[in-house]
Amino acid sequence: MSRPDHMDVAAYALGVLDEQDTERFEEHLATCWACAAELETMVPVVGLLSDIDGETMMAMEQTATDPALLNRTLGAVRADRRRTRFRQMLATAAAVVVFGGLTGYGFVSVTGNDPAPGVLADSTPSAPTDPQTSGPTAPPSGPGVGGTEEEGDQLDATDPTTGVQTTVFLVKRDYGTRINFSLRKLPGPRTCRLVVLRKNADPEVISTWSVPDGGYGTNARPQGLELSATTSAVVSDIKQLQVQSVDANGVASPLVTVPM
Repeated sequence: MSRPDHMDVAAYALGVLDEQDTERFEEHLATCWACAAELETMVPVVGLLSDIDGETMMAMEQTATDPALLNRTLGAVRADRRRTRFRQMLATAAAVVVFGGLTGYGFVSVTGNDPAPGVLADSTPSAPTDPQTSGPTAPPSGPGVGGTEEEGDQLDATDPTTGVQTTVFLVKRDYGTRINFSLRKLPGPRTCRLVVLRKNADPEVISTWSVPDGGYGTNARPQGLELSATTSAVVSDIKQLQVQSVDANGVASPLVTVPM
């Protein structure tokens, strides 16, 4: 091989040969151990020069006659390359941290939904509901307020002397009559009873109860009293219904009377 073939090692390493010369040199390189060894030693230099731009090359050409200036230039190039590599390393590390954080978040998001073995997941609380509000209500129209409409014949009465009010529903039954009734303006304390006055029989007491201090259907206790009782008398045999107050001696006095 001619000397020029051996001198093409640097040009080949730097990639400045044209396609024809490159093929020719590679054929030479396959049989020349000296050029192969020289090419191997030039690899670090090629790596150093690969990042040098045109302006730097021109500056190096200008320093060819000044070895000290050449050394300073090469030192500056190496320092710049180190800074560039350091910035690349930081960017790579930041990318790894960000990617790792996103991966960890994704892992928690995917696996965090499943409870640990042996641990029961807490039930999800239901959405809060608005508290129910209640306002003043009208006086009850009879027993069974808030339920279904009361059946039977309705009778209303107010005693002009005592002021006690009552609403009575008479419900016909096979066994006789069921009497549902409510009382308002009933003061207390006292003991009361409901008496059925038949047309052709003696009076029948069918219910008794106590009234507390506040009474029922009063300013102290607005809610009326609702009761239910039964009698064997049929509706057609009843002459009157009467709510009576009974004192400690057993003496009864009428509070309100419901005529039939």
